[in-house]
Amino acid sequence: MGIRAAFMLPHPPLIIPEVGRGEEKKIQKTIDACHQCAQMIGACRPETIIVISPHQIMYADYFHISPGERAMGDFGAFRAPQITIRADYDKELVSKICREADENCLPAGTQGERDSRLDHGTMIPLYFASQYWQDYRLVRIGLSGQPLLSHYKLGQCIAKAADALERNVVLIASGDLSHRLKADGPYGYQKEGPEYDKCVMDVMGRADFSKLSAFPEDFCEKAGECGHRSFTMLAGALEGKNIRANRLSYEGPFGVGYGVCSYEIIS
Repeated sequence: MGIRAAFMLPHPPLIIPEVGRGEEKKIQKTIDACHQCAQMIGACRPETIIVISPHQIMYADYFHISPGERAMGDFGAFRAPQITIRADYDKELVSKICREADENCLPAGTQGERDSRLDHGTMIPLYFASQYWQDYRLVRIGLSGQPLLSHYKLGQCIAKAADALERNVVLIASGDLSHRLKADGPYGYQKEGPEYDKCVMDVMGRADFSKLSAFPEDFCEKAGECGHRSFTMLAGALEGKNIRANRLSYEGPFGVGYGVCSYEIIS
């Protein structure tokens, strides 16, 4: 089996109705696209969903992969503690990814967990996926201060591990785009913000993944991006696969870019 499909999904907390309290209607196209992706996930009936999250534990020189039997989280930090997400971990796949990383001299593993609770970068994609499919286990992977190439290589390790175990896997690269689209947005305006979003949506919409590593670090920093490393890891996981890419939506009304793309593996 291996990876059956992959998705680029944003994670604005207000997309959850109990958090947004009406504000979510301003990004209805994003919500509709997330539901479309979740329906595709349901159709895949995955044994395991792998989520790459920028809000998982992050180290400068190490990729943290969540250990243990299971985890849960809620949206209490966003005034909606009643909304909870629970998932059992796929311990066997976690171990296999760690071994693949070690064999490729990548600093990745399950050490250094400071907080076992699910982060919102993980919970929001699962909030949608769980509406269409619940019989899955989870692998949760964080980003690192390592170079983009290391993220790409870890993506390759993820794909090799899924193939070796013949897992039916769906991969989600969780990440918002620029946080600097508007003067009244959370981080103000930088001209690099809209430029970044236009470029990355073009690259991701066409699955022209080789260009991800060509984005200058200072350009990404000025744009205030969130998910570039997540997307790069997804690119590594899809290397060599015959895929059908689909750009589903892009919005940025609050000063933060939200992009949604799907990638179907074509047999």
